[in-house]
Amino acid sequence: MSDFAIQTENLTRSFGKLDAVHALNLEVPHRSIYAFLGPNGAGKSTTLSMLVNALRPSSGRALVLGRDSTCLSAQDFTRIGYVAEHQELPDWMTGEETLKFLQTFYPKWDVTFLQKLQQTLDVPLGRRVRHMSRGEQMKLRLLSSMAYRPELLILDEPFSGLDPSVRDDLSSGLLELVGEEDWTVILASHDVDEVERLADHAGFIHQGRMQFSEGLEDLQRRFRRVTAFFTAKPVLQETPSTWSAVESGDRQLRFVDEAYDAATCRAELEKLGPLEDVEERPLTLREIFIAASRRRSIEVRA
Repeated sequence: MSDFAIQTENLTRSFGKLDAVHALNLEVPHRSIYAFLGPNGAGKSTTLSMLVNALRPSSGRALVLGRDSTCLSAQDFTRIGYVAEHQELPDWMTGEETLKFLQTFYPKWDVTFLQKLQQTLDVPLGRRVRHMSRGEQMKLRLLSSMAYRPELLILDEPFSGLDPSVRDDLSSGLLELVGEEDWTVILASHDVDEVERLADHAGFIHQGRMQFSEGLEDLQRRFRRVTAFFTAKPVLQETPSTWSAVESGDRQLRFVDEAYDAATCRAELEKLGPLEDVEERPLTLREIFIAASRRRSIEVRA
């Protein structure tokens, strides 16, 4: 059995001459909560749509729970939960009627677990879907996709456009419920604040291309905010390619090092002038996302 719930190999989806996703190589470990990050239009939703065979790849392939995504069967989908912002719900039904209808398709539907989900997410099941708020509809989608205890939960922008209190309810509920289950979650979002406390792995996609994908601890180990102090103004020439957001003061230099190593960093700084001291700290996932986004935007403009 593979160590990964999701593996892609040069996964590509083109629309005309535009590659919305280009040669994407992605690995999502079993029993992880994977934050799939990127700005709007980066290719996140297109990627997830290919994983559930809502879109077919132009080239490359994806393995989902060991199965080629283009060959997923009805039985495979009893092991996969998929929630997307624009998924249609039967708006003439009540929430309770919707769940009873869906229950007939899933042999492992767990009524007891559903009741616990309902208590956690607090969905007004007696209300017709058309009269539910956007946040209540998203909670209903989560209920219907988690009640059969899927091995893999795929969430496409679940927090988009929701009020802060609803986003907090959703993320708290996910953290509690997924923590109790042997599940894998991939969560696509541009809202880093909401996913930071959930994720243990993260990947960043920009203009359809994967920029990095690794464990959160490894990311925070190599992405560092560095402040260097000199006895005189540093002489800036060509800086290492791993440095970004470089800011120079009278006797200070601040930057983000995307491949931080203490000895290597110090050696590079000593080339710029008499070095007095170096301070460094790890970046939050939000800071890593911003730094990576800005760097890729600058590279594209160049």
